[in-house]
Amino acid sequence: MADPRGFLKVTERETAKRRPIEVRIKDWKEVYEPTDPAVLKNQAGRCMDCGIAFCHQGCPLGNLIPEWNDLTWRQDGKSAIERLHATNNFPEFTGKLCPAPCESSCVLGINQPAVTIKEIEASIIEQAFDKGWVQAHAPERMTGKTVAIVGSGPAGLAAAQQLTRAGHTVAVYERDQQIGGLLRYGIPDFKMEKHHIDRRLEQMEAEGTRFRTGVNIGTDITWDDLFRRYEAVLVATGAPKPRDLKIEGRELKGVHFAMDYLTQANWTVAGQEVADQIVASGKKVVILGGGDTGADCLGTATRQGAVSVTTLAIGNQPPAERSENQPWPTFPNLFEIASAHEEFGERKYLANTVRFLGSDGQVTGIEIAETEFVDGRRVPRPGTETVIEADLVLLALGFTGPETAIAVDSQSLETDEKANLARDQKYATNVDGVFVAGDAGRGASLIVWAIAEGRAAAAAIDEYLEGSTSLPAPVKPSDIGIHA
Repeated sequence: MADPRGFLKVTERETAKRRPIEVRIKDWKEVYEPTDPAVLKNQAGRCMDCGIAFCHQGCPLGNLIPEWNDLTWRQDGKSAIERLHATNNFPEFTGKLCPAPCESSCVLGINQPAVTIKEIEASIIEQAFDKGWVQAHAPERMTGKTVAIVGSGPAGLAAAQQLTRAGHTVAVYERDQQIGGLLRYGIPDFKMEKHHIDRRLEQMEAEGTRFRTGVNIGTDITWDDLFRRYEAVLVATGAPKPRDLKIEGRELKGVHFAMDYLTQANWTVAGQEVADQIVASGKKVVILGGGDTGADCLGTATRQGAVSVTTLAIGNQPPAERSENQPWPTFPNLFEIASAHEEFGERKYLANTVRFLGSDGQVTGIEIAETEFVDGRRVPRPGTETVIEADLVLLALGFTGPETAIAVDSQSLETDEKANLARDQKYATNVDGVFVAGDAGRGASLIVWAIAEGRAAAAAIDEYLEGSTSLPAPVKPSDIGIHA
């Protein structure tokens, strides 16, 4: 194990510092400064190598957390990345973007701040890239079998890498002009700069994975044509259909879905020109939705020069500490201050949006009322109405499932009660040879679940094509995670 007395000698949780606010809001670079290696060593030494490591049950990937904590403490970075890559294809993504349910399950967290698992993970992969330890692993033999993967988010990329290394010929189809899905177009650069995606794609291309960008399956190529070309197809298109708010004034100009706004911002940061771009410059912005997407909109609007930003959440402000009904080791719903929240803006809770107000077809404000709970429903409390001025309204209310129906040989893929694509315990749909992984089958969820399902679906497809598989399958669709 790591330092046997580490958790007694180092009782404080120390994480990477964020760059000064007045500096970071002037650019799109990541907000965190590099972590001191000595601090990382001390923090890794706090891991207790528990008899029952509950951090494992908090991680759908089954990351070997105590092992690579120990190796980090021993300063054996090469062995640490080998243990990390054994369960996770893309620790650079999870180390920056995952909300870390593993830390909520850390045994040390019962009476001390949890081990900085996520930050240690990110440091291991950064050192590995810097030292040249991340190399291509081309298959030893080719099977002659072909697989198409539709969607290049974390689920699709994880499945592609696993199946390529198993010896199959894999082509990843992406309708956008670059690979990465929401990793590239939905996540702002201040959370993860895109060179992290590009260097991983270089490895995958060297291993033999083929990428086809600018191809919209169902339009440019029919699903029938795709299935005739390949012996198996994995649908990993995500659940990008946004949840709408159909109230009075929804048709006004200036009311947009959050992901449309974020995608355009990411395009421009990448140097692309966007006609009629949705921008916050000089505007009074209101964001509906207090989750991660809302925070991403806030940070983006701040950097674009918004005059004001108000984030509205319909429910109560979460508690700062665990409540009795969310005991350890569950993943609690806590009040968090993301980097964007400390930079700018105002947050309001129990704010129920009544209607959008406008003039000459343009939104000018939002009428809100206090939320009250009636028979389990959240409704506006009469007599509490107020108006917030707004030039731009962003709907960050979550997602409702895949965008379009899919049919192969005129047989539609079945959906479940939540409008996600239905699959069995081996990720197979009702159409032979067609599989589903990630948010398209699970519903909008965490990046760590997407990678875990991509790996598991790859094992199922390998077994379907070869009769057996040696690829790991960390989760089944029926597995109940700490956080969906």
